[in-house]
Amino acid sequence: MKVAVVAEFYPRAHDPVLGVWAHRQAMAAQQAGAEVEVLVLHRLVPPARTLRAGARAALTEMRTLLKQPGRTELDGVSITYVPFVSPERTNTYGTWGTWAAPPLRVALARLRRRFDYDLIHAHNAVPPADAVQRTGPRVPLITSVHGGDVFHTAQLRADWAGTVSAALNASDLVLANSSGIATACRRLTSSPIDVILLGADVPEKEPRPPKDPVLITLAHLVPRKRHADVLRAMWVLRTRWPSLRYVIVGDGPERARLEQLAASLELTDRVDFRGQLPHEQAMAALDEASLAVMPSVDEAYGVAYVESMAHGLPTIGALGEPGPLDLADLRSGIQLAAPGDVEHLSRVIDRLLASPGERQRLSKIGRRVIAANCSWEATGEATVAAYERVLSGQAARRPAALESAA
Repeated sequence: MKVAVVAEFYPRAHDPVLGVWAHRQAMAAQQAGAEVEVLVLHRLVPPARTLRAGARAALTEMRTLLKQPGRTELDGVSITYVPFVSPERTNTYGTWGTWAAPPLRVALARLRRRFDYDLIHAHNAVPPADAVQRTGPRVPLITSVHGGDVFHTAQLRADWAGTVSAALNASDLVLANSSGIATACRRLTSSPIDVILLGADVPEKEPRPPKDPVLITLAHLVPRKRHADVLRAMWVLRTRWPSLRYVIVGDGPERARLEQLAASLELTDRVDFRGQLPHEQAMAALDEASLAVMPSVDEAYGVAYVESMAHGLPTIGALGEPGPLDLADLRSGIQLAAPGDVEHLSRVIDRLLASPGERQRLSKIGRRVIAANCSWEATGEATVAAYERVLSGQAARRPAALESAA
């Protein structure tokens, strides 16, 4: 089968980490037997925060966006970048599909001439699936929902919720990245829904815990990831664990505020802001840590949890979030702390740091469960099976039960 993937979040020359999970799923599907070509909706307008920074910053960003090659190949996957323009994000994001649809229509027609695709797989309802359905596709459409559609876009405005619903209703199958997101999607669409957990590479080598305790978070620096809670938990534990360090991998608008908070808590020399790293270097950073901590909210899934457990790290997420709950249901060993409760988070961290035997037990469980359920090989096979169900008209099948550590 031949599949055209349409995505907004996907690696670029200047940002090789953006949407790397979508790329890995495309790779996995290709390795599982599908032929895949990717069309990336590439917005040629600098983000509002860059425009506010002044003309020089905006011009630099514009030059970066324009330097993106129109076509490239990454890890054996052929990628075409589809330029489009649209107004600023805050007040218009739900309409971006209307802006992206005309150039996407042209790109799909060109792709059809050299790659006669059987179906389209859109990552997110807005803008990719919305743009696709506005082109009048003559092949089945599958839409993956990764959280933003239901946590943000559909919540902000009623007309945007209508756009999300229309895109999902135009889909022959909706793929949710967790059971909680599947439940949220059912409030927006009558289309059949399956759950496919995204994957991680499970290293063959057993992890070696560092001599001194180290926490790590792999995440974009935005408020909902709650890095600040981890910093405050470190302050609570400052006397009990005087050598405790915290590695933060990622970048974003919260960095300056987090650096200021670390300074105000007198933790500057114990917190290492690594910035955004290439994926391989980010994975290598996991091997330096004792615990992975990401008590984030609105967490639809959280590939970072899966990657951490694949590397044998006991991992802490937030109680009540869809992704961590699915991983807990697998008996993966993920630990859950009450969101926003620094004292509770501190106790969970303290308990794990004080028990090397428990950490070793959680390490083995996590690696085993991720290998069984969330390897990229498993994700690729599940994705291709979903494609086959749609093409055979059997998309309403219930997904197979996941394997736990039991």
